Amino acid sequence: MLEAVLFLRALRGAKAALVPERMAQQQPGPDGEPVTVTLSIDVEAFASGMWRKILRDKKRPGMLVRRHLEVCVFSYLAAELRSGDIAVAGSDSYANLHDQLMSWQECQPLVAAFCAQAGIPAAPGALTAYYRSKLAEVAAEVDAGYPGNTDLLLEGGRPVLRRRKGAERRPSALALEAAIHERLPQRALLDILTRTAYLLRWHRHFGPASGSDPKIRDAMGRYVLTAFSHGTLLGPTQVAAHMRGRVSVHELSLAGNKHTTASKIDAASVDVINAFNQLDVAGVWGDGKTAAADGSQIDTWDDNLLAETSIRYGGYGGIAYRLVSNTYIALFSRFIPCGVWEAVYLIDGLSKNASDVQPDTVHADTQGQSLPVFGLGALLGFDLLPRIRNWHDLVFYRPDEQVRYQHIDSLFGEEAVDWKLIETHWSDLLRTAISIRENKLSSVTLLRRLGNHSRKNRLYRAFRELGRAIRTITLLRYLSEPALREQITAITNRTEAFHGFADWLMFGGKLISHNDPDHHEKVVKFNELLANCVIYSNACDLTDATNALAAEGHPVDLDDLATISPYITHTIRRFGNWTLNLTPPDQAPATRLDLEPRVLFGASPT
Repeated sequence: MLEAVLFLRALRGAKAALVPERMAQQQPGPDGEPVTVTLSIDVEAFASGMWRKILRDKKRPGMLVRRHLEVCVFSYLAAELRSGDIAVAGSDSYANLHDQLMSWQECQPLVAAFCAQAGIPAAPGALTAYYRSKLAEVAAEVDAGYPGNTDLLLEGGRPVLRRRKGAERRPSALALEAAIHERLPQRALLDILTRTAYLLRWHRHFGPASGSDPKIRDAMGRYVLTAFSHGTLLGPTQVAAHMRGRVSVHELSLAGNKHTTASKIDAASVDVINAFNQLDVAGVWGDGKTAAADGSQIDTWDDNLLAETSIRYGGYGGIAYRLVSNTYIALFSRFIPCGVWEAVYLIDGLSKNASDVQPDTVHADTQGQSLPVFGLGALLGFDLLPRIRNWHDLVFYRPDEQVRYQHIDSLFGEEAVDWKLIETHWSDLLRTAISIRENKLSSVTLLRRLGNHSRKNRLYRAFRELGRAIRTITLLRYLSEPALREQITAITNRTEAFHGFADWLMFGGKLISHNDPDHHEKVVKFNELLANCVIYSNACDLTDATNALAAEGHPVDLDDLATISPYITHTIRRFGNWTLNLTPPDQAPATRLDLEPRVLFGASPT
């Protein structure tokens, strides 16, 4: 690789379309006199087969396409630098990943409890035996159940799943939704923020960095307007202009810049999440044990350190990456660049979720998974069950090279999981996972290092091997369990719906007109706080309307109620006269459902 870099440096002034693989060059010798040296490049040593096809010209043997060669060498150089196989002289003065890990002596007393919490054996031999038997058991069950699996076909050795028609909502559910929506009150968006601030006091986390009481008039009103201006992306100027002298641009800017941080906004959102989790209707929607992670693109200014062109989303800017519970509430949000693999931030969102809702099963799309993430997720005690694009092209790994299956053998490649490698590096895997759990090492820092470019890294290879076993088990379950496929589709669609709901609330524009990364992070988190406050308010109104229906003699089926989303927009007034009403609510909202369960909704008797 280093010889290839020297070869390119010698070609800095070249303009020809093709260059030879070997060339002579004059260079100063030890005594200062010029000497002739022969420079060569061996693309076979580092370039993949696909690269070699476009680097060579069939009509000109011994020649390489110069432009393609430059892109190839620098892309491989970047990968080698990320993995640490090539280092810049003097770079050892910067943070070393391995220095951030806890020592094995520090980890040993924590191993038993850590493994018990994750539900895995603590001994290396028992661990590999556990996952080997689990993989073999799942594969044998899928093979035995293949004749009865009407959804799975093997065409030319490639798995094909028949599409299932989604379950349609029952007429009783549609009637219930219409009846509830008729009884929902109209609320102004600013009134919703004020009401939730009175009820939940989420604004108490905001204030000066000194920790002293803020010396401002109507602190709650000021912080409500700050959340409103940033969460909607209107900005302090627009909000102040429409408040008719009630607040100035300086006052809103001061509160947003000096009295709020990303961690304070997270703490405010946790208050809303915990209060929402106490509602009976939240338990109807889900148990909170399942969540989905996904990103949504947000535009920023072009001259920005984090801004990039997103091929996936077709825009320029960054990504609002969110973790959304199966109860519809957002658990965590952060702003990330477009060019990163989103799976890098998945575990970070789980570890920084400080609310009472702690999921142990996480769904995602293709961007939310990778082999190291599968392995690390298993060690940290949660199931990663993503919706993977082109999953039928992935390799299924055998529990043992000699194992063969009657029906599904064509799914598997010839490779088996290298259990010996996992067992050998078991202490390294545990050190890494425990260091992340104890907040000694950021999962983002680790997973950015453990990408596909880290093939020579022993820690990457160990996580990759464990991830191969976990991913194969997950894919086999995906093929054989229709309920799992429906669950993945439902929760990922729910996350997409949250993106749409949050974007609808961001009606001040789709461009973050600021270059400060901290400001980007605040906007995304304020938008999450705003969305969660509206979801909580809608859930309370749904509870009141449902109880009113039951009191009028209309029985309600909880299964029908579970199909009604709190992402309701037609009752929320975003525009018009914005008035900050600081009058306390007349009464606390109802949090309990007073219903007769398991009875279909129907018209009242006449």
